[in-house]
Amino acid sequence: MLRPSSQKYELTRPLYSEDAFEKEHAKIYRKHKNLLDHVKEYLTCNSKRAKKVALSLLPIIGWMKIYSVKEWLVNDIVSGISTGLVAVLQGLAYSLLASISPWYGLYAAFFPVIIYFFLGTSRHISVGAFPVLSLMVGTVVTRLVPDEGPAANITGFEGLTKDEQRVLVSASLTFLMGLFQLGMGLLQVGFIVRYLSDTLISGFTTASAVHIMVSQFKFIFGLNVPGYSGPFAIIYTLEKVFVQITSTNIHDLVTALVVMVSVLAAKEINERFKSKLPVPIPIEVIMTIIACGVSYAFNFKENHGVDVVGKIPSSFEPPMAPSLQVFQMTVMDALPMAVVGFAVAYSVAKVYSVKHDYHIDGNQELIAFGTSNIFGGAFKSLAVSTALSRSAVQESTGGKTQIAGLLSAMIVLVVTLIIGFLLEPLPKSVLGAVVIVNLKGMLMQVVEVPYLWKKDRPDCIVWVSTCLASILLGLDLGLAVGLGVELLTVVFRAQFPRCCVLANIAGTDIYRDRKDYINIYEPEGVKIFRIPSPIFFANIDFLRDKLNDTVGFNPLRVLRKRNKAVKKIKKLLKKGELILTSKGLEATCSIMSNEESDYEGNVDDLDQPTDYSGLPIQVNWNSELPANIQVPQVNIHSLVLDFSTVSFLDICALKGLKTALKEFIRIDVEVYIVGCDPYIIEKLRKCKFFDDEIKTSIFFLTIHDAMLWIHELHPPITVSEKVQGSIPYEHINGSNRKSNRLRIQDVEDSTVEDLPETRF
Repeated sequence: MLRPSSQKYELTRPLYSEDAFEKEHAKIYRKHKNLLDHVKEYLTCNSKRAKKVALSLLPIIGWMKIYSVKEWLVNDIVSGISTGLVAVLQGLAYSLLASISPWYGLYAAFFPVIIYFFLGTSRHISVGAFPVLSLMVGTVVTRLVPDEGPAANITGFEGLTKDEQRVLVSASLTFLMGLFQLGMGLLQVGFIVRYLSDTLISGFTTASAVHIMVSQFKFIFGLNVPGYSGPFAIIYTLEKVFVQITSTNIHDLVTALVVMVSVLAAKEINERFKSKLPVPIPIEVIMTIIACGVSYAFNFKENHGVDVVGKIPSSFEPPMAPSLQVFQMTVMDALPMAVVGFAVAYSVAKVYSVKHDYHIDGNQELIAFGTSNIFGGAFKSLAVSTALSRSAVQESTGGKTQIAGLLSAMIVLVVTLIIGFLLEPLPKSVLGAVVIVNLKGMLMQVVEVPYLWKKDRPDCIVWVSTCLASILLGLDLGLAVGLGVELLTVVFRAQFPRCCVLANIAGTDIYRDRKDYINIYEPEGVKIFRIPSPIFFANIDFLRDKLNDTVGFNPLRVLRKRNKAVKKIKKLLKKGELILTSKGLEATCSIMSNEESDYEGNVDDLDQPTDYSGLPIQVNWNSELPANIQVPQVNIHSLVLDFSTVSFLDICALKGLKTALKEFIRIDVEVYIVGCDPYIIEKLRKCKFFDDEIKTSIFFLTIHDAMLWIHELHPPITVSEKVQGSIPYEHINGSNRKSNRLRIQDVEDSTVEDLPETRF
């Protein structure tokens, strides 16, 4: 934190408008690349580019060069074993969310990990099943192959059992999700994840955690609850659970509660004493071993009706081709899954890359996860991403590179091929308990809501909308609703920006919102209006309205009133109802003025600059006019628009801005634009923004430059001058005060241009 300094700086430089600055400082004009140039550069091939592409597509080459066997290998081995044990249990547990046999979750912890080892750029995330993705897969699986009723009409289902049909749907959906991710990676659209804010992801994953928890109730209570999909599926599931609650299997419930309490307690110990423990206590593994032993010893399946994992094949199943019909039916499900899976993985990877100081390539991550899911889908794997808890184990146990991930895959391989049979008596209620315990982090995100409500209500609305919509309507529709609300908040903030009027901090060249400071000086006759956002078609009308509110009048209305008044005065002079005397214009009779009804010309003429030709007087528009003519007063002579935060203008906004500036200029208000990006000025030139009324000379480098120029044209009136009366009353305080009559000047031998202008 910087300490307050007593030092001051003084700077003497010329007053710069944009034109003056460009004349004094030569600008380098660079050739900007067009689309064709970028395409040529992208397709150009040479040895340097080939090497760069190879390193980009195979990040393993980069980190293997710096791999330190002595310092990192032992840490990677310990981390790989710990992560592998957790991956086995989570793979078995998360497969239940996808409504397929448990061992397919083991495939997700093996095949995709091998691919990511070569293609991934993160060294610390653990690739495998992710509960939210597994639940989204399960929603599609139960929709196409429901627990009750016939399956969808798909040719590939012929001759398959229900379990095999579900595996076909899951594998095909995973394959299609991988195709989407690979396509986005090749098209370099990794930036798409930026449209999913942390707030949206938080609300979405919290809702997913609620869905996951409810889906595990049937295993915790030992109930036979069919799977539901679509809007309000969670309500139907809860209804079935409560209807059957009296049929709860006590052995399942007690086993699950014991496991949950034990795991939560051990995780709390791990968190509290993580600096003292060499490795976290593998409580999930310990409880799984105990549960398997107890279940086997007391024969839970036969004697107490407890649902267990059952037979686990001692070999991998052969690969299979995905179903094109499933592709057609699940394309709208695969796309949000691809985006969510990548967004979660990229967020976790970014955290560890910042912590350990290395670079993450979003597009390469898309290619890595896409290829992993394609390869995994071919071998009947679940859709994969990463889980924060599993990645935390890999990083906290000392993992340095993806060698730890590779070793965890080897642990899964050993379990699948050699000791998988030992997990056959494992109660599914234990897996359900493990799933629910691992939801703690996602469920606790709900505590963010009060904080968001106090600090940023639009973000809070995004969180609550996404969460509630995802809970009630389902994860796919909920994500769409959340994204829509998020985009609306962005549009709302850009369409209705917080504009403000600036004033000068006394004795400095600093300008701040006049409402926020006490010792502040606001020049009379000048308004400084800051526009804190891009100007485009959606907010140009709002900005013009705010500008009119700031100056206190509508310039177009003033212009029309003045034009009507001038025409009315000319008409009355021509008729002889007004005569010119030494005291001013005097009516020869009583005149009832109604400009609206009296004016018979073209309405469009009223928007043009006021025509004073043929008028033998100079009009002071802030004085009392003859014939009861009423024109709104204008109490400013200069308007400064601060464009320092305007990043772009579109064509619609450009037209609206030009119209607004002309309206002010035509009622004798000088307009200045400060801090404008040179590229915006260049765009204005290309779009023929400048003409006889709007000139480039209105652009200044800073607010202070413009204010010094304005003070030179309109010197501020001192208090002594006001007291001594050295300035005519009409000029005091930078505005024309109300006088008794219209100011007169006989101009028989003069033109309108020769008339002295009224200076504020």
